[in-house]
Amino acid sequence: MFDSFKNNGRIEGIAKVTGKAKYSAEYYLPNMAYGVIVGSTIPSGSITNINSDNAKQVPGVIDILSYWNKPKVANFDDPEKLKDIPAFHKYFHTTKVNFNDQPVALVLAETLEDATYAATLLKIDYQIEDFDVNFKDSLKDITLKPKDERGSYDAWQNTDYISENEYSIAMEVHNPMEMHATIAHWTGEKTLTLHDKSQSVNGVQRNLSNFFGLPEDNFKVNSEFVGGGFGSGLRTWFNTIAASLGAKHIDRPVKVVLTRPQMFTMVGYRPISWQKVKIGANNNGELLGILHEAVHNKSENDIYERDITGITKKVYAFENVKRLVGYSPLNLPIPTWMRGPGDSSGTFAVESAIDELCYKMNTDPVNIRLKNIAPFEMATGKPWSTHYLSECLERGAKEIGWKNRPKQPKQLKNGDWYTGYGLAVGLWNASRKNAGASIEMKPNGDIIVRTAMTDIGTGTGEAMVNMAHEFLSIPRQKISIELGSSLFPESPSQGGSWGLSSLSGAVDAACRALKLKIAYHVFGKDETKNANDIVFSEKGIKLNSRESSFIEYKSIFENNDLEKIYVEEYSGPGEKSKEYAFCSSAAHFYKVNVNIVTGQVKIDRMVVVVDGGKIINPQAAANQIIGAGVGGVGMALREKQEVDLASGRLIGNDFAGYHVPVNADVPIIEVSFINKPDYNRNPAGAKGLGEVGLLGSAPAITNAIYNAIGKRFTNLPITPDMIIS
Repeated sequence: MFDSFKNNGRIEGIAKVTGKAKYSAEYYLPNMAYGVIVGSTIPSGSITNINSDNAKQVPGVIDILSYWNKPKVANFDDPEKLKDIPAFHKYFHTTKVNFNDQPVALVLAETLEDATYAATLLKIDYQIEDFDVNFKDSLKDITLKPKDERGSYDAWQNTDYISENEYSIAMEVHNPMEMHATIAHWTGEKTLTLHDKSQSVNGVQRNLSNFFGLPEDNFKVNSEFVGGGFGSGLRTWFNTIAASLGAKHIDRPVKVVLTRPQMFTMVGYRPISWQKVKIGANNNGELLGILHEAVHNKSENDIYERDITGITKKVYAFENVKRLVGYSPLNLPIPTWMRGPGDSSGTFAVESAIDELCYKMNTDPVNIRLKNIAPFEMATGKPWSTHYLSECLERGAKEIGWKNRPKQPKQLKNGDWYTGYGLAVGLWNASRKNAGASIEMKPNGDIIVRTAMTDIGTGTGEAMVNMAHEFLSIPRQKISIELGSSLFPESPSQGGSWGLSSLSGAVDAACRALKLKIAYHVFGKDETKNANDIVFSEKGIKLNSRESSFIEYKSIFENNDLEKIYVEEYSGPGEKSKEYAFCSSAAHFYKVNVNIVTGQVKIDRMVVVVDGGKIINPQAAANQIIGAGVGGVGMALREKQEVDLASGRLIGNDFAGYHVPVNADVPIIEVSFINKPDYNRNPAGAKGLGEVGLLGSAPAITNAIYNAIGKRFTNLPITPDMIIS
């Protein structure tokens, strides 16, 4: 299947580059007002008063929404229902402040300029309380709790080789191009329509239903185009709640768009983390055991917790595993999922520790990994359905010229520049969720495929065209796609690398249903039980089992007095999920040049080989890996959200103070795919790609730096001053 697939670009590409694609903030509704969120200026305490007299004098200001005049929400009168509402949805229903720039008011005005200026005139009084934003100091008070243990920790403590170190990673911020934005319009007393920047329109429906105590169907959510998310759009943030409350308060549509500085504080980030990894191996190169401890920060008013140690039980065949985790509640904004959540942080520590161990053993890091890849899913004992990490390693080593890598550091020198090679691997669960899709066929044979899932830049729309084309044999130009509306068949969020895998089952089911429905209209019930017997073409259908059975679409519609034919189907993981374990994997091979005088690190080559099952659209798939690899450069060398310990405020809430990789920082990333299908996972044979392009990227860089200059860096990001110190 899918052997004919080539680089088909993106079905939405022209609309995006010509400006025809409308993002959530770009819609206009009659009589629309503009809202600007005002954040707190303290990290802990309570609001005692908001003086809005001066702000209300600004021409065009309609009202200022806060704790003292928010609309009544029925669920907040029920203590039991109130428990289920996230703390960050209740900002206008409490005076408590838990972090700096926590939303405390919404200025509503006729124009954005009026609202923005009036927001600067609010006078807010606080009762300030003690606060804690110091992650490093908080570690001494954290009690680590065991996650699970396999084998014995004591069994490998006297083995031949031990690697032990501590690792830390700074806070990272998502910063997609499109800021979070919401336009909310109450079309009736109990019905709300939203244009919302989200990775899950059905998730927004559920969250608003929970908040307002109304049926999910009362909320119509549109996220047709999304300008990137990286996980920040997986939650329904307060801009959505604020716009909805504001629109109800003034009985008008309200638009709320976060500013770039607010993107640093109001829509999550990858939390600060600390880890300790200890690994033991014997003289035969067998990895015998691992101890993995990890702590990350969370906010005082949220429960987000991610198991950073989870990667420890997935990649390698450790007989002995001990994992302990802890969480540090601080007066900082709320963290959330960010590409490769948990595992990307854990992979840095584990892959760094294995690299260090290889130098102690004087052995090739490729060989150690090949020898120790888990032969089955270690946590469950299930066999892998498909798993080609070994092929990724072998191909990557050949493509990068691994044979040229010096076995010891500081061997390749040109003046002040030293060259090194580094390797790391990544592995991610190749998940599949329940998903729905519908197909509408028109009398000329054109079809529209619809799903509620959004496309955050992953190429979902183009992949759906490819799948429908393959499953039905209808020419691509007769297929169109509609995404990102809660009116379409319910689907999971666009995240976790499960989007394409989940949709492929739904699209396949819808294609089969369409075949059977059309054939029923033509041939009758008895001859249309087998969808594989029905063949579509550009102009009509026929049965393989019956000669001279061809009939044009136009005739089908005319003979049955039809204006359209519609099918809607849903699909889930299926029975194979009980039999097999599923994973995607990648091998990252990087070559770097390091200047020991200036501290500059130049990445010379980035070679990434990926097992992502069958590749449905090679160009979009490569784009996924390239973007993820750039994220790894950011984690390793650039991205660090600083915290001012004195004030509790974040430092550098723009691209001048928070550094992200730019074109000059990244070479052409060389991506290739194993491209072997896994039909146990889904009908397309595809597995997720988004996360594995990042997992392994940062440690491949740091391992290459060690090979170049002999310095082992365990704290990210690595800045020039660290190189030369």
